[in-house]
Amino acid sequence: MFNDLGRMGKYLGQAAKMLVGMPDYDTYVEHMKNKHPDKPVMTYDEFFRERQEARYGGGKSGAIRCC
Repeated sequence: MFNDLGRMGKYLGQAAKMLVGMPDYDTYVEHMKNKHPDKPVMTYDEFFRERQEARYGGGKSGAIRCC
């Protein structure tokens, strides 16, 4: 029973993060190890920065877009 509750808590946490636009680093790492073992895994800081730029813009030009 507690195993199922723990799993449910993990999924609810992931869903909450997705609702506010915050991707789950652990899910990313697991995906990379399983599907792309030949590619390097970004650090948490690199992952967060890349996701933030993908969502809000910025990047090399420095322009930040909204929506």
